[in-house]
Amino acid sequence: MSEKLKFIDLFAGIGGFRIALEKEGAECVFSSEIDKAAARAYYENFGDYPEGDITKINERDIPRHNILCAGFPCQPFSTAGYRKGFEDARGTLFFDIARILAYHQPEIFILENVPGLVSHDKGKTFNIIKDILTNLGYYIWYDLLNAVDFGIPQNRNRIFIVGFKKKEQFEKFSFPRPKIRLKELDEIIDFSLYLDYLRPTDKAIENLFLNLDRKKISISEFTDQDFLIASEIRPSRASIKVNPRIFPTLPAKMGTGGNNVPVIVKKDYIRKISVREGLNLMGFPKDFFLEENYMQSYKQIGNSVVVPVVQYLFKQIKKCIKY
Repeated sequence: MSEKLKFIDLFAGIGGFRIALEKEGAECVFSSEIDKAAARAYYENFGDYPEGDITKINERDIPRHNILCAGFPCQPFSTAGYRKGFEDARGTLFFDIARILAYHQPEIFILENVPGLVSHDKGKTFNIIKDILTNLGYYIWYDLLNAVDFGIPQNRNRIFIVGFKKKEQFEKFSFPRPKIRLKELDEIIDFSLYLDYLRPTDKAIENLFLNLDRKKISISEFTDQDFLIASEIRPSRASIKVNPRIFPTLPAKMGTGGNNVPVIVKKDYIRKISVREGLNLMGFPKDFFLEENYMQSYKQIGNSVVVPVVQYLFKQIKKCIKY
């Protein structure tokens, strides 16, 4: 490859897309992120600050690029003018992706979102998105990819939409179906770790034991090797898994208040997962830094992409192009 593929990183978060594509030799030429805490974390790890609010950035000021990457928020689409194409996206953040694609016409795009995008508003939202992308001249594939198929022990399904300008590249593409050994949880979670700042609130612990009693789970009967993972802890309900091989999905609302950070319970301690463990569950490299004991760090993790998923996806894309 005589020249690096250039990509832009929209709704960049803490840079999961960037890590994945740079691992495969691509070059980031522009990034945008409105959240100030996430932008600061991005700077600490990559050495440059993302530009701010994408809705206020003129597409002409964005450098030329081969690939557009975006894990975009899914705002509701109005269906009053359904199937009016590009106009249907106005007032949503998807519009900003569409206007950048329309102006720059990059060869490829990679979009990521939650699985519910497909069924939102009885499928109308997704049909609008597909119509707009097709009308902009792209051939598109879309599919659900789960982190567990890429070696990460987190049940995290996300939809990926991949677009190609060239039909011959589109026809060569297929989504990755790797057979990767699932990492054991003790490769991800430090079961010897216990720090005071990771202790849940007294109310969370009270709610946890209410649920344990309801489910007739006794911690006193655990062996030293036994553990459980609890999430979405409320007085009347909680998701509780005893000795699981796979973590539940780390939520986008993690760290934003309430008891949204998953809890690990052993016979001798109860604690929240650490920020480092959260990064491990998203496939981030060991040298990636986020501040511990900081709720914004948890939020940033929950809003990120799983790095190995994007990396393997980009490997498949590279097989289809000559550059």
